[in-house]
Amino acid sequence: MADKLIKSNILLNRMRRLVKSEQLVLSLLALVVGAMAGGGTILFRDGILLVQSLVYGWGEESLHEHLKGLSSLHLVLGPTVGGLVVGIFIYKFLPGQRPHGVADVIDSASFNDARMSTRCGIKSAIASAVSLGSGASLGREGPVVHMGASFGAWLARILHLRRSAARTLLGCGVASAVAASFNAPLAGMFFAHEVVLGHYARTAFAPIVMSSVMGTVITRLYYGSDVAFLIPLHNIQSFWEFPAFALLGILAGVTAMLTVRAIPIVQKVADIAKAPLWGRPAIAGLVVGLVGLGFPQVIGVGYGAMNDALYEAYSLAFLIGLLFAKAFVVAICMGLGFAGGMFSPALFLGAMLGGAFGIIATHALPSFSSGHGAYTLVGMGAVAAAVLGAPISTTLIVFELTGDYQLTIAVMLASVLASVIMDQSNGGSFFQLQLKMRGLSTRWGREVNLLRMIKVADIMKREYVTVPLSEDLPAVRAALFNAPYSELFVVDENGKLHGTITLTDLRNATFDPASAENATAGDVARSKPPVLFRTDSIEKAIRLMEQTGEEHLPVLNNDEDREMIGFVHEKDAMMAYNNALLELQSEERGDAPPKLF
Repeated sequence: MADKLIKSNILLNRMRRLVKSEQLVLSLLALVVGAMAGGGTILFRDGILLVQSLVYGWGEESLHEHLKGLSSLHLVLGPTVGGLVVGIFIYKFLPGQRPHGVADVIDSASFNDARMSTRCGIKSAIASAVSLGSGASLGREGPVVHMGASFGAWLARILHLRRSAARTLLGCGVASAVAASFNAPLAGMFFAHEVVLGHYARTAFAPIVMSSVMGTVITRLYYGSDVAFLIPLHNIQSFWEFPAFALLGILAGVTAMLTVRAIPIVQKVADIAKAPLWGRPAIAGLVVGLVGLGFPQVIGVGYGAMNDALYEAYSLAFLIGLLFAKAFVVAICMGLGFAGGMFSPALFLGAMLGGAFGIIATHALPSFSSGHGAYTLVGMGAVAAAVLGAPISTTLIVFELTGDYQLTIAVMLASVLASVIMDQSNGGSFFQLQLKMRGLSTRWGREVNLLRMIKVADIMKREYVTVPLSEDLPAVRAALFNAPYSELFVVDENGKLHGTITLTDLRNATFDPASAENATAGDVARSKPPVLFRTDSIEKAIRLMEQTGEEHLPVLNNDEDREMIGFVHEKDAMMAYNNALLELQSEERGDAPPKLF
């Protein structure tokens, strides 16, 4: 009996030590996030088909075949009315009155301490489901990535996890969503590291892998083991084809660059025309419907049309027509605020480009061609890699879909060339362009990102001394003697900051007591001192301190009421930056388990 008790206590102690392993806890949380993101992906896809069945009377993927039997009025009204509903929903319920997507996830991971709104994630998913179900010519992967990331951020927030652990859970949601969308766990895992986190630290690698696998398992239990596309078998006929694959990669980079560049042009035209934000998606829907009269394949996500291209069902002229039609409506839909992603549109453009290129290459050198279906697949990977800035992830998607090593090498070559062209001509991917338009860039380097990520509200001190404007000088001297950092903050009767007083500011009163006999705090204070606001970054704080020579600055609630809520000292700002930098270095090296709390 005593031996059993001793063994039981030993087992309990081991279990306690095991639970205390922060890496294990993070991995378990990753499984939770993976299951949530996988389940959310299923609900999102079914939601698209539900809306699609309500609008077009068809609840299957191959929508374009069904659309051929509908009236022209139905084809035009479907996306137009859907756009109106989406526009009003976004205008009323989404922050910034715009759809949210992958760029917001990168923004959160790089600049916002992995903080995201779960409500915004769910609302954005609803807007995207209605958009895509009613015919928006965009993709379904970006919205589920945003939603999955918001689930990870939510779990990190309620558990009060540290920044590094929160970023990992954010990546877990991304990985699970991508894996669930394509039934491709490797691609999901690498997409999270390559696009969102920007590193492959060992401490983040294992949880993200587990989350990606969990998302795949969830969707396979629901949909089965079928992959996103029905891929026919292809064999590379000759290594002499690789120059053709390289040329296709160059054309894919140009296609991606032109499509992405067209989006801000559409936005500028809409701004110049002063089109209302809530009405812009309806205009985009009208354009989609009109183009869909000739090319119904551009209405909706377009997976059915991509499968047709993979099986070489389209002629050269039709492939070229679809390429230009799709690029046009994608720029219109994204530029005018329809909710959706760019993953599927990039795959669609690549399929049409690759198919057209393959027909030409096959006719030119039939004995060396693998068939234009192979070029279709290579084109899909190349355009997607350039648009998303994810050559590794897209190459792995093709490998997981085909299991063909030789074809994967071709995709790798084309994807790298396309990505280089996109990077050199456009300065990065579509997501980086979106961030640039918001005044952000992931290319500033980790030091600048850290400075912009940490807010003064996180490090400001609240132990300060204020005096009213009417305070007499003897009382000011007494208060200043006991004030932290020998500085007083002068406020009016409403708590608004009027100015500051230091020992230097009292110098005249000290040497000329007669002139200061009736002086008050308001008379000797430095009015309109340099200030910070609670939402400012420590980058701005440090820069302002360097410009003004101040060692500490008051922090105001906002510029309207100017209520003082704290102050920031230079050493606190530098200490916060140094601690965050050390934490980031440890996270990226993966040389220590992440600190969760």
